[in-house]
Amino acid sequence: MIDNCSQVTIGETLTDWQIRGLELVSWFRGRDVVFAIDLTESVSLDDEGRLRLRQIIDDSLNAGDTVYIVPFSSEVNSNDDSNPFTPSAAIQVRNRQESIEEILNRIPLQADLNESNTDIQKAEHFIYPSLAQINQNRLCEKEAIKHQSVVWLTDAPLKTSPGITSDVWVETPFNSPYRDATTPESINRQSWLDNLPLSSNSRNIGNYQLTVVDIQPVAQEFCTPAPGGKQTCLVNPYLFNQLWLPFSILLLFLVGFMGAGLYGVKTYLDLKKVWRLEITLDNDEYNSQVIYLKNNQTRSIGEDIQCAGGEVRGYLKRKGTKLIIQSQPHSLPLEYRHKEITEKIVVPIKQNRSISLNLPDERQDLSINIKISN
Repeated sequence: MIDNCSQVTIGETLTDWQIRGLELVSWFRGRDVVFAIDLTESVSLDDEGRLRLRQIIDDSLNAGDTVYIVPFSSEVNSNDDSNPFTPSAAIQVRNRQESIEEILNRIPLQADLNESNTDIQKAEHFIYPSLAQINQNRLCEKEAIKHQSVVWLTDAPLKTSPGITSDVWVETPFNSPYRDATTPESINRQSWLDNLPLSSNSRNIGNYQLTVVDIQPVAQEFCTPAPGGKQTCLVNPYLFNQLWLPFSILLLFLVGFMGAGLYGVKTYLDLKKVWRLEITLDNDEYNSQVIYLKNNQTRSIGEDIQCAGGEVRGYLKRKGTKLIIQSQPHSLPLEYRHKEITEKIVVPIKQNRSISLNLPDERQDLSINIKISN
C-alpha cells in the first residue's frame, strides 16, 4: 500500500469520528517538530531569539519526538541538495540531553550573507505537504500518526493570500510562481493551508517573529468504488487496525470494573442483611425459637439459643456470608455432622440453608436444627 502514498495529495473531508479516531491513535506517540529558520540577514538571531529557541527545545521536546531542521530563503534548504524530511536527516529524540545538543548544533543561528529574498510561500508549500506526506506514509505502513508542529523564525508574514505582492512582502523573488494567484503552485499551497488543521501562536522578537504552528494529527482519505457495490477507503481500515486492540483491552477493563462493582454492591448488601435463625429442638416445630444475627455478631448455644444442659456449649458467629461454629472449652460436647467440634468450623451459608447440631448428654442426646434465612 505504500505505493499508493508515494505522493500525497489532498483527500476527502474526514468525518468527526474519523478526526477523533486519528487523535486517539496519536496519543503518547510523540510529535514531529520542524524548525524552519529564515537564513537571510534580516533574521540574524539575537540573544533573545537564541534564548527562546533553546527554551522551546529544552522544555517542549520529549522522548519519541522527531525533529527536522529546514533552513530557507529564496530556496528551501539551499545549502544542501538532500531532502531535510528524509529519515536520515531527522533527529530522533531519545536521550533528551544528547538530542538537545545535536539540535542546537544543527540549527543555523547565524545569518548567511549569501542568502536573500525570502520566498515564504514557497517555504510553506514545501513544509506543510512534506509533513502531511510523513503522516500519510505512517498510515500506509500501519504505523501511528503523530501531532506535528512547525517553529517558524522569520520576518516574513505567514499564511498570506495567494498571489503575494510586494506590498505584502517585498522580498518575494520577482520570478516566484507564488506572485501569481493562478499558478498551480499558488493554488496547491492554498489548498493545503485550507485542508490542514492549523493553529498558531506568535511572539515578536526584535524585527522578526517566532511563530509556532501546531497541526492536529490528520491523514488524507481516499474512498474508491469497488466491485460488488462496495468502496475501499484508507482511513477507516487504518483506524480499525490501530484501535481494535486498545479498545478491546479497555472494554475488558470496563466489563471487569463493572463486574467488580456489581459484586462489591452485592457483597455490601449481603453484609447489611440480618440473618433470621429459626431454631427447632429435636425437630419439634411447636418448640421453636427465632433469633437474628447481624454481621460479626455472636450468639451462644446454651443462653441465646436455649437447650438442655444448663451451660454454654459453644457459639455461632457470623462472618460475612459464612457461619462460624465454635465449641466452648471445658464444657459439654457439641457435635456437627456427628463429630465433636474441637476447633472452629466455617460453614458457607446460602439462602434458606439448614444445619443440625447434636448435643450429647448423659441423660438424653438432643439435637437442634437451625434454619437460616438471609
